Amino acid sequence: MLDSTKHQGMRKRLVDNLRNKGITDERVLKAIGQIPRHLFMDSSFVSHAYEDKAFPIAAGQTISQPYTVAFQTQLLEVNPGHRILEIGTGSGYQTAVLTLLGAEVYTIERQHSLYRYSLKQLPPRSPRRSCRRGGWPRRRRPAAPSSRRRQGSWRTSPSAAPSGSSC
Repeated sequence: MLDSTKHQGMRKRLVDNLRNKGITDERVLKAIGQIPRHLFMDSSFVSHAYEDKAFPIAAGQTISQPYTVAFQTQLLEVNPGHRILEIGTGSGYQTAVLTLLGAEVYTIERQHSLYRYSLKQLPPRSPRRSCRRGGWPRRRRPAAPSSRRRQGSWRTSPSAAPSGSSC
């Protein structure tokens, strides 16, 4: 399925609608305006992809309505390098919005069919995308000066994120 000028125009109207509903973060609006939502949905819903509604995807789940995605993303105040743990990948649309804003997203999806579906929708090897089935990676602290080692430390700084990882 292609991203036509028709779809681009529909996205522009969607962004204007979200702005009218109170979304003020221009970075969030720009990201939503760049992501072809129709590619994250079943082809039978393509003509409705840019309506501010949730639609069924698979495994009894739905793709969130765009306002919900925009509102949640705006509340997160995402900056490049932020690490985000997403529970419930679904179609991958929210993941795409977050990664376009520069976040490293670790996402967990318990429905294997949705997990595989979302992998097809997200751009392969995007330098700003990082997702794993199963979630956040465990990190170990460097060896302590003593002979004992500490294990199970979580790091949340952007520099602690794995580089070059992809789904």
